[in-house]
Amino acid sequence: MSLPDTYTVKAGAIPDYFEAILNAEAPERFSHKFLVGLDFKSTNDRLFIGILKELGFIDTDGVPTPRYFEFLDRSQSPRILASGIREAYSDLFAVNKEAYKLSADEVKNKLRTLYAGSKKDGLIGRIATTFVALCDYADFTGPSTKNDEPVKKDKIEEKPDQKDDIQRAKDKKSKSVNLDSLQYHINIVLPEAKDQAVYDAIFKSLRDHLG
Repeated sequence: MSLPDTYTVKAGAIPDYFEAILNAEAPERFSHKFLVGLDFKSTNDRLFIGILKELGFIDTDGVPTPRYFEFLDRSQSPRILASGIREAYSDLFAVNKEAYKLSADEVKNKLRTLYAGSKKDGLIGRIATTFVALCDYADFTGPSTKNDEPVKKDKIEEKPDQKDDIQRAKDKKSKSVNLDSLQYHINIVLPEAKDQAVYDAIFKSLRDHLG
């Protein structure tokens, strides 16, 4: 868990700082001299170096970290920044997982409680403004790293009761009889008669009733 000590008095310049980083080659060491080379010559600009350290973009000596180089890929830059923000302000995200949606005043109120009197209101206000400016440039809507795998859809399985219904239907089908295949056999016992007309009358009646 952590909270930052760094801030900038030029919060509106944060997008410019990051755009300048994206348009330049990564230095061996991110120093004041490198910032001047990016055309940020004010002493106030130097505060951005401390922010980069807390975001995990450079180490304590100013050497770019893997996160710095991942950020240089514009397709994932905002998401990489979001990862750094979540780590640097993890205490704030612990009390509000959507802290990136808060206004500067709302963030300031949360930080007052978290700092528990260890920092003055003026400093807390600058930290809150810096946080909001960083979040405005970041993207918290997607996965934080390019290695995150998309969620796989679970294979749809039949419920036990569905399986039982299907099996019963199969059994019923197997037991059913195709009426078209039935053959009818009729045995007729004829009476003894000497008169042929009797037999003729019997067979005529059979034809009329059985077709």
